[in-house]
Amino acid sequence: MKRRIYSDEHEAFRETVRAFLAKEVLPYYEQWEKDGVVSRDAWRAAGKQGLLGLAVPEEYGGGGSTDFRYSAVLAEEFTRAGTPGLALGLHNDIIGPYLTGLATEEQKRRWLPGFCDGSLITAIAMTEPGAGSDLQGIRTHAVDRGDHWILNGSKTFISNGILADLVIVVAKTTPEGGAHGLSLLVVERGTEGFERGRNLDKIGQKAQDTAELFFHDVRVPKENLLGELNGAFVHLMTNLAQERLSIAVAAIAGAEHLLEITTEYVKEREAFGRPLATKQHIRFEIAEMATECAVTRTFLDRCVEEHSDGGLGAVDASMAKWWATELQKRVADRCLQLHGGYGYMSEYPVAKAFTDGRIQTIYGGTTEIMKEIIGRSLLG
Repeated sequence: MKRRIYSDEHEAFRETVRAFLAKEVLPYYEQWEKDGVVSRDAWRAAGKQGLLGLAVPEEYGGGGSTDFRYSAVLAEEFTRAGTPGLALGLHNDIIGPYLTGLATEEQKRRWLPGFCDGSLITAIAMTEPGAGSDLQGIRTHAVDRGDHWILNGSKTFISNGILADLVIVVAKTTPEGGAHGLSLLVVERGTEGFERGRNLDKIGQKAQDTAELFFHDVRVPKENLLGELNGAFVHLMTNLAQERLSIAVAAIAGAEHLLEITTEYVKEREAFGRPLATKQHIRFEIAEMATECAVTRTFLDRCVEEHSDGGLGAVDASMAKWWATELQKRVADRCLQLHGGYGYMSEYPVAKAFTDGRIQTIYGGTTEIMKEIIGRSLLG
């Protein structure tokens, strides 16, 4: 089924992204995976190419476009290339809206130019060792000291945690406020008392630095409060729909790419003197995955259109996120199986996609949390 959501301008942008990947990412990606972190040069190259700050107003150095379809193209191409380590989606689609939507004019002028040129890499620190999706369980706290906050606590599983120059920290500022006593405080690289723990050893996405962060009596200036005091819960809920849609877009692109790879593989691979593709079971497997991908793609494209028009709600975003990521996981498992022993070899793309994609059903809100959101909307 022909896709209808992209214009000639979007497809021209797609070619730009592919050229960037070929020149600035793919030749170095194997080394980045060994290092556990991408080169800062790649971030600066992305900024120079105009791939950062797509929705940031032009006056701050950004692209000035609120059309989410450009972000979707970026997510699709990075997923197809198997290069999640350079986390442009996290930077643009997840953290960007906090800075453009909540920052004061002074904060925008201080942070957004670097955000767009790649000299300032960002992260958001929400998850804690004892609190994942449960905001009420957050223990990191900040005490008001007049012209500054004193921040103490720790975070874990923070993407871009090693490289980040600017970290948006979710902290408790009103102890008795529960989830509604949280604020967003921006901690900058080099601040005394801000320490990074180990670069966590994950089963996939090896080039994407994921770290523990520690805050010991960190002095955060009052001018680094992002948004409203005690307003973090509302701010987080407002931006989660785009985060989940971004993950879902990457998920369906990953599933489709695996299906393409596997379809070609079973045409060429022989068993008992005949190509695997001649076996009815194999044809049924391919047919089932192709149908699931086509149906999911149709829904995801509709969500992208809705979001580009400003109308995507939390429930639809949750549906997209859990369905597409679970499909990606299922397709990765079935495609690996169809590759046989070769699918278990690290040098085969299907093996890498299997481990890189496994996190998709977990971060951005687990499948179980997505179902809870949908269920509450239907049943109260």
